[in-house]
Order: sequence, then C-alpha cells, then structure tokens
Amino acid sequence: MTLGPIMLDLRGPQLEADEREMLAHQLTGGVILFSRNYESPQQLYKLINSIHTVREPRLLVAVDHEGGRVQRFREGFTCLPPCRVFGNQYDADNRRGIELAEMAGWLMAVELRAVGVDFSFAPVLDLDKSISRVIGNRAFHKDPEVVSLLAQGYIRGMKRAGMATVGKHFPGHGSVPEDSHHAVPVDNRRYEDIQMEDQVPFERMIHAGLAAIMPAHVIYSEVDDKPAGFSSVWLKGILRHQIGFQGAIFSDDISMAGAGIAGDYTERAKAALNAGCDMVVV
Repeated sequence: MTLGPIMLDLRGPQLEADEREMLAHQLTGGVILFSRNYESPQQLYKLINSIHTVREPRLLVAVDHEGGRVQRFREGFTCLPPCRVFGNQYDADNRRGIELAEMAGWLMAVELRAVGVDFSFAPVLDLDKSISRVIGNRAFHKDPEVVSLLAQGYIRGMKRAGMATVGKHFPGHGSVPEDSHHAVPVDNRRYEDIQMEDQVPFERMIHAGLAAIMPAHVIYSEVDDKPAGFSSVWLKGILRHQIGFQGAIFSDDISMAGAGIAGDYTERAKAALNAGCDMVVV
C-alpha cells in the first residue's frame, strides 16, 4: 500500500478508534498535529507511535512549528523566537544572524525528530514588508536576498537534525494585508514584480535543495484567477516547468477561507491535486 494524497488532523491527545479507521483509509497519507494534540513530550511520542502503527509504509506526521506565535508544542520544548529575530540580528551582524538561524533550525528539528515528528512546515520564505498581518515577524526579513541567506542557514540546521524542509507560502504571501485564514487575498502586481521580489527566496532555496513547497491561498490576478494552490499556471507552469522544482508540493490547509473559492471540501481537494499538489492538507 502506498501513501494517499490527504493529510488529516486529529481531535485530541490520543488516537480514537474512528480516527484510526480514517487513517487506515487508502486516500490518507499523513497527519498534521496541533496544540490540542499535545500534553507532554512523552504523550506526544506515544501518540505518534500509535499513528505510525496504523499502516505500512507509515503515515507522515507534520506540524507547524516555526517559533514565535506559530509553535504548536510549548511546555517541554524550547521556546523558539520568531524568525524576524534572526533578520534583526543579521542587520547588526551578518554572520551572527546566519549562525543563529542555523542553530534555531537545528534545535527546532532535533526536538521534533526526538518525539517522532517527521517534519515541520518550515521555513517561511515570505517577505516581511509590514503589509501582511498573518506573516509579519514570521518572516526573516523584508529583503529577498537576506531572507535567502538566513533561510539557507535555517535549512542547513534542519538538515543536520535529519529533517526535510518545506518552504512556504509560494510565491509569497507578504505583499497582501488580508489573512488567507479568513479571506481571499488578491495580489494585483505584475508577474515581473513578484518574480523580482517575493519569488526570489523560493528560487534560491529550490536550487539549494528545498525538499517541499507549500503554495499560498492568494490570487495573483495578473497571472491567474485562481489562488496559487489551485493554479496549474503557478504549480505546473511556473514552479515545475519554469523554475524546475522537483520536490513535493503540499497544499495549504483547504479549510481556510482563502480556499473556499474552489468549492466544497471534495472540490477543493480535487482542484488542488489537479493543479499540481501532491498532498492536500485538511
């Protein structure tokens, strides 16, 4: 049996009987964990172990664990700073900023791998332009070249800890004020402007060996009328063909408001897969 294209969540800190049945379904390929699934490192280890025993090959287990306000596991884990801290340090001391980013990537990854989490959806490769409320200090910096340098360090740290990397939110969520959790953001810039700014860190990291990418639930109206995560223009045309990305593509959460434009959940999942996503996160 191979892994299916759907990544699901769970209700609480233990795996329930009906959830086990759901995870055994042939369309399931992974589990994404949240704070509600966490009580302690020991409990988390047991939960992940129970997920891994459901089927073979075992299901992928992922989490959003960037640091700052997006860190699902707190007590028992190191409190990680938001990535903008490394950008601020870079402005004061370039080399030290990159060193700290690498250290943070390693620490985040090694703590998660110790309890059995396969990967975190990290790093954020968006630009901090002081426009996007949902991105903000989750981004390393406003300068795409600095973001690229810091992300390279962060990814080196993750790789040293044995964790694959997932860059998000392609081609960049930092230039729209709306939060795609609650709205459908529209970026009206020309493709050339996106390519010269927001897209730069993604291209740099792809050529540095980025394992996976998560596209944004943002409509880039000058390129396509669909959000990037549902757009074959972005995923097949630009990301795969033009840039040459050969890694995995994970959709952003299709329960977000930014995904509602694609229809109900079944229609959203089909639209994301048809556009070029390899796995749909629900």
